[in-house]
Amino acid sequence: MKTPKNINVLFVAGFGPIVRDPVASRKLYSETLGISFQEDAGGYLHTGGLDGVKHFALWPLAQAAESCFDTDQWPGDVPVPQAWMEFDVLNIEKATEELKSQGYELLVAMRKEPWGQVVTRLLGPEGLLVGITHTPSMRR
Repeated sequence: MKTPKNINVLFVAGFGPIVRDPVASRKLYSETLGISFQEDAGGYLHTGGLDGVKHFALWPLAQAAESCFDTDQWPGDVPVPQAWMEFDVLNIEKATEELKSQGYELLVAMRKEPWGQVVTRLLGPEGLLVGITHTPSMRR
């Protein structure tokens, strides 16, 4: 692989969905997941209070479909996600139950991946593929 001149990516500085439904997005990320945001004019919610991204990847849609639906084809009746984001949580069982109790439609619940990660996935209101995870290899 050729190293580009004058470009040296050090870390992911930010990531977030493009929000179409601010109320639904605030409910999922702030109220359900408990992320504390500051709010600027125009409803721009942001935080510098989460630890950095542990993993950044370009995930092929066929692999995302396999992880969610056990097939390499994304179902035609489910919106295709524009990006993915994962939140590692303290207790995956409790987090999954909380999402269910609030009526979120889970694409997969507490699936154990071959690399040891346990994941629950859903589509966020903005079309983001959201993973709620327990990833032993990323924990100290």
